Amino acid sequence: MLTWIAQNIATILICLVLILIVAAIIVYLVREKKKGKSSCGGGCKGCPMSGSCHRH
Repeated sequence: MLTWIAQNIATILICLVLILIVAAIIVYLVREKKKGKSSCGGGCKGCPMSGSCHRH
């Protein structure tokens, strides 16, 4: 087992970094959604989905 880890340490570290980056992006998006900010980045005027994104 230790031999396998030693042979694949670079791949393991890269995967861990990528997992951390994806997790950070998900946390950021959830926090922004809770603040009421839109994830699409555009305005709602003329958007066919504006009624389902922003329920007032």
